[in-house]
Formats: sequence, C-alpha cells, structure tokens
Amino acid sequence: MSFLRRYGFRLLLLAVFLCTWSWAAWQPLHPDDWLLENYLVFFWLPVLLVTARVFRLSDVSYGCITLFMCLHVLGSHYTYAEVPFGYTLQEWIGADRNMYDRLVHFCFGLLLAYPVREVLVRIARLRGFWAYFFPVDIMLSVSALYEIIEWRAAAMVAPDLGLAFLGTQGDVWDAQKDMALAGAGAILAMCIVFVLNLWLNPGAAAELRDSVNVPDGDEPLGEQELTRWAEEKRH
Repeated sequence: MSFLRRYGFRLLLLAVFLCTWSWAAWQPLHPDDWLLENYLVFFWLPVLLVTARVFRLSDVSYGCITLFMCLHVLGSHYTYAEVPFGYTLQEWIGADRNMYDRLVHFCFGLLLAYPVREVLVRIARLRGFWAYFFPVDIMLSVSALYEIIEWRAAAMVAPDLGLAFLGTQGDVWDAQKDMALAGAGAILAMCIVFVLNLWLNPGAAAELRDSVNVPDGDEPLGEQELTRWAEEKRH
C-alpha cells in the first residue's frame, strides 16, 4: 500500500486543522481566553498523533474529530460568545443570544460519539444495545466534566477573563443547556449509526436482541463474588 493511500487522508485532516488553528491563533480577539480554550487542544492533539501509531481509528472517526476541533478553535479566536456565525444563527432561530457555543456543544455529542463508540466496540467489545447506550452516557459524562473544569478554570483567573471563558451570556442555566445539547447530539449520532446498521448489517437485529438477554449460568455479583474470592484465597 502506497504511503499516500495509507496516510493521505489523515495527513489532509491534519493539514486542514493546522491551517485552521494557525488562522485562529493569529491575533485572536481575546488572547488570554484563546490560551485557556486551547489548553485541551495542546493536550489532545499529541495524544491523537501518538496513539494513531498503535491504535488507528477509522477515517470517519478522524474526520469527525477534526471537524469538531476546527469548530472549537474557531470559537477560541473570537470567544464563543462573539463568533459572527453565532449571531447569524441567532437571527435564524430567533434566539436572544449568540448561539455558536450551543452549536459546538451539540456537535461535541454529534461528532465525537462515533469515535467513542469505535473505541468501545474494538477494545471493550461492546455490542448491541450497549454499543449505542454507552457512547451517549460517556458524552454526557465528559460534557459534565468539562463544565466542572470550565467552572474551576474561570474561578481561578481574572473575573473578565473568566466570564469570557464561560460564555454564559447571562444565562444561569447555560451549563445544563450545554450538557443537554451534547447529549442530544450523541443520541442523534447513535440513531444514525443504528439505522445504518439495521440497513446494511444483516445481523444487527439479532445482535441487539442477544445483547439484552441474560446468559445461561449467570449469577449475582456483589457479596456472592466477594465470598467466592475469599474462599479461593483460603484454598
């Protein structure tokens, strides 16, 4: 397999992201906020590059990740509350605030649920119902964790910078709405994957049914498992 055929698409995605990031890094509207928004980029981009050598995801997953990261760094250039397209989106739907941050939180679930599902299916060997449920669960959990990190980071910096980083725009329910949109995006992504599986995979329905059946010989865990371990240790 030629080098370009094997790595060409991923190199193209990397080039697209680096170009987008370079543009976003050039004279951002609020440099301090740009730095706060990019700490996770500085962490996750090397992780993705290193892990690709030992655990390569599909091109679909890398494409979804790249698109989300481009949306994120675009927001970091202006701050999420001041992205021009957010005002356009605000007019389209008749909202009372810039809606770019809402769009990105929705895309967080929509675009990253599939890569998470791929990891769970390939490493944790999830199947059937659980391969659709846990990506949604994880995206909601990670979204909540990000809101906690965002809160603590904002509390540790100057008030003006903290407000720009949070981007609540006066909405006291901003964090809850962001998490709900991330969950909605993940649910939509898993619904799309489920429909495609039912359409293209003849064994999808049987796998779904088998994944919720109690297997033969199943026994409770908890104290029963602890008792068994204690008996094995004594012997």
